[in-house]
Amino acid sequence: MIILAATPIGNLGDASPRLVAALEEAATIAAEDTRTAQRLLQALGVANRPRLVALHDHNERQRSADLVERARDEDLLVLSDAGMPTVSDPGYALVAAAAAAGVTVTAIPGPSAVVTALAVAGLPTDRFTFEGFLPRKSGDRRRALEQLASEPRTMVFFEAPSRLGETLAAMADAFGADRPAAVCRELTKLHEEVVRDGLGALAAWASGGVRGEIVVVVGGAAARAVSAEDAVAQVQRMVGDGIRLKDAAAEVAAATGLSSRVLYQAVLAAR
Repeated sequence: MIILAATPIGNLGDASPRLVAALEEAATIAAEDTRTAQRLLQALGVANRPRLVALHDHNERQRSADLVERARDEDLLVLSDAGMPTVSDPGYALVAAAAAAGVTVTAIPGPSAVVTALAVAGLPTDRFTFEGFLPRKSGDRRRALEQLASEPRTMVFFEAPSRLGETLAAMADAFGADRPAAVCRELTKLHEEVVRDGLGALAAWASGGVRGEIVVVVGGAAARAVSAEDAVAQVQRMVGDGIRLKDAAAEVAAATGLSSRVLYQAVLAAR
């Protein structure tokens, strides 16, 4: 089978006993960076010396088929540099290929920068969306943020420290300077820091430069009061764009707080 193993995002003490046991037993490890994997083995005192195979963004699609075939005969342990493979890290193409080939995929759960940042940010956690890294080019980034401006769920982003100030300023322009957010820096490490404020204030704070691994958590858009007539019209527009009536009613209901059944029946009655 293929075993996706979560590795520490900073503090080695977060390595689970299952992870250590899997490292001790592995014959082959597919790692985002084989040097990082070697350092992890040494840091955890693992005596095993498995075969290390590089699996990263540039070769994953080419190597997935061979690795899936290998996993038919032996367990293949998959590691990213930190956290869970496939989550903004290599592994998705391998898992998709394994699923298509009928090869079992399982996971050793553990540290996740996404969930850790969400937990400490002080923003709603009942519903959230993970957006990963935003586009690097300013125009592409602006368009991506404009599409998220009305997103009601809490949003989690990764960002490089060198681009943090610019990204926060772009978020303030797209979402509003007062939109609540948190910058989570160096999670689980010695210099862990969580800074909570409006996006405008955070952009000013970050303009002087920030170091370390960064996760940005942004509060969702506040729900706007929408009349029943406007909501029905919105459902009708979505249906006109090819979305199923049931799905359109459910989506508008979730955004407005209105009853999906009432919206559904109103659209039917208007036909």
